[in-house]
Amino acid sequence: MRPPQGPVCGDRRWPTHENVQQGSALAIPFKEDTSMRTRPLDLVAPALVTALLIGCGGSTPAPTAATAPAAPTEAAAGQAMQPEFDAPQDEGGASTAKREEAAAIDAVDRDAAPAEAAPPPAPPVAAAPVTPTPGPAQPRATKAGAARGADARIQVTGGAPAPKRAPAPAATAVARPAPPPPAVAVTAPEPQGSETYRDYGVNPVEDPAKDRLSTFAIDVDTASYAIARRKIMDGALPPYQAVRAEEFLNYFDYGYASPAAGPFAVHLAAAPSPFTSGHHLVRVAVQGKRVPVKERTPVHLVYLVDTSGSMQSPDKIELAKKSLKMLTDTLKPGDTVALCTYAGSVREVLAPTGIESKGKILAALADLTAGGSTAMSSGIDLAYSLAERTLVKGHVNRVIVLSDGDANVGPTSHDEILKTIKRARDKGITLSTVGFGQGNYKDLMMEQLANQGDGNYAYIDSEAQARRVFSEQVGGMLQVIARDVKIQVEFDPSFVKSYRLIGYENRDVADRDFRNDKVDAGEIGAGHSVTAIYDVELKAPAPKGEGAAPIVVRLRHKAPLGSNTAEETLVKMAPGAIAPTFDAAPADFRFASAVAGFAEVLRHSPHARSWRLADIEKIARAAASSKGDQQEFIGIIRRAGALANGKTDAVAVNAD
Repeated sequence: MRPPQGPVCGDRRWPTHENVQQGSALAIPFKEDTSMRTRPLDLVAPALVTALLIGCGGSTPAPTAATAPAAPTEAAAGQAMQPEFDAPQDEGGASTAKREEAAAIDAVDRDAAPAEAAPPPAPPVAAAPVTPTPGPAQPRATKAGAARGADARIQVTGGAPAPKRAPAPAATAVARPAPPPPAVAVTAPEPQGSETYRDYGVNPVEDPAKDRLSTFAIDVDTASYAIARRKIMDGALPPYQAVRAEEFLNYFDYGYASPAAGPFAVHLAAAPSPFTSGHHLVRVAVQGKRVPVKERTPVHLVYLVDTSGSMQSPDKIELAKKSLKMLTDTLKPGDTVALCTYAGSVREVLAPTGIESKGKILAALADLTAGGSTAMSSGIDLAYSLAERTLVKGHVNRVIVLSDGDANVGPTSHDEILKTIKRARDKGITLSTVGFGQGNYKDLMMEQLANQGDGNYAYIDSEAQARRVFSEQVGGMLQVIARDVKIQVEFDPSFVKSYRLIGYENRDVADRDFRNDKVDAGEIGAGHSVTAIYDVELKAPAPKGEGAAPIVVRLRHKAPLGSNTAEETLVKMAPGAIAPTFDAAPADFRFASAVAGFAEVLRHSPHARSWRLADIEKIARAAASSKGDQQEFIGIIRRAGALANGKTDAVAVNAD
């Protein structure tokens, strides 16, 4: 039998998340933390009790009742499932109690221990310290996104990989898993400050007999993959907290067919899993319609550029200026641009200006320089005041923030900034974020700004990536085709034994809110695609016959303009939708599976303990198209594998 997914506090389920130091097929090296060996238990106990009490409070029951579709339009997709069966896989994993104890000890060490210098580096590589940091309240969460530890908000200092959890201390402290065998040291970049990420946890395995519905808001962000790619290319594995599987999946264009009519086409596919015997992978993909530039709605943009001292390096302010020039070059008559900056103070550089005066816009961009502190909150206020000058109902009104996410002057409370963004969103002004740099990068801030602003979040580390975001794929940012897009997948318990959504932990929506049109969800732009992959275990052959479907997908959205009443589409995974073998599945399905597997490994998913990067590389190599980003992905997997195995001569990856 499958072990439970961790203890239950109210209705909150924490997935068992084993420390990857034990038995990982990847041999990712971590430095053992010996700072807790002498911590007395009388200091640990109070913090431990507090952590456990907090962990069990305030949970919200997750609805489990299935709901019938309200007269949706129906389309058939795929063929019938013909599964093969093996014995269920034992997931194992460390107990949540141990993880909570570890978090409590960490808290005591921070609060009770005197400040002291960090221990000298020793093989393997000295990993970056992880400490809690203030942040916005957790996003709405029902069954998804259970936290790995007592606090999902973390701060990663420096560029080296962060440790998963501290290894086992001596008998005087709470017992933990034993550390791994010594590994070869990996040369990592010198710490350059602090980087802030948030651990959203890993979705648990669900029993459809108890909860047959999986509901989430779409997400078209791609920043997480770009951040991880840069770190790997710079010689360090990314902190596991920086890896969001959905942003890895949605970084790539899989060539899905465009809709024949309407804003979306839904593509379903399934095949036996190459990772877990007896399981299947099910892909749910949504492709947005493509809109020619001449048919695009007029846009009114405000460029809000962080010109503080932290943006002085060439990969920040100079790259931001080049990026905005690329974006400006794509605009057409009728579009407007305003420019403002923030550092120690805010400045209106350019009032709203028509694209017919593009020379004036480009000259204003060229004059930007960086220096000073960071008053982000005041900058956002100024940007919105500029946006209101050109606010036109029916047009795209958007603020684009370009920053490293640092905010150290003024009312910079996350919650206060997010409230400001929500108020502007309700007026019709959306917000997208574009991140730059590393060392002191604040991913948490940039991600939350875009999520709250109904915009996109991208990360740019090169001119090639800037061209991708602001030239090749700019239509998705400038033309919205649907708002508040939600997906609900229903699994028939007669045929499905278990399911697990890979990623989207921070986009979870309560099942009961799927048809609650007051609940905010994601927007999708022209040409955008959304890919989600489920790890599914079947317990019986798929049903056959007309109308039979082990899996049903419902998609709900609002029009980009006008009515707030949502439309709903239903798609069934009909007989024959599953490939008989993984190798027989379409190439785009197999490549997406490799991307999902890579993300699972990098984020230390307990479900991927036995997954090997070498195997994932083989899958990607066999399925990749000739597109540059897919070919680059193969090299990135290989380089990550070399870093994980302690090799410093990893094969270089061409960023272009």
